[in-house]
Amino acid sequence: MEELIELLSEIKDDVDFETETALIDDGILDSFDILQIISALNDEYDISIPASEIVPDNFNSAKSLYDMVVRLQED
Repeated sequence: MEELIELLSEIKDDVDFETETALIDDGILDSFDILQIISALNDEYDISIPASEIVPDNFNSAKSLYDMVVRLQED
């Protein structure tokens, strides 16, 4: 989880990813940020995030992103 937060902070350094739980709902992340996150996660964790996983629930917090990564790594 710590690695993920570090990765997210490199993309958007003005967000507290440890506590924020409405990254999408509150408009903190825009579509460009999301594309950068998807690309970084794909590279860092050797996964492929399908379009069906690109929903607000999976991107609203570092925890939800982490859960998605773990789920995709298991598949």
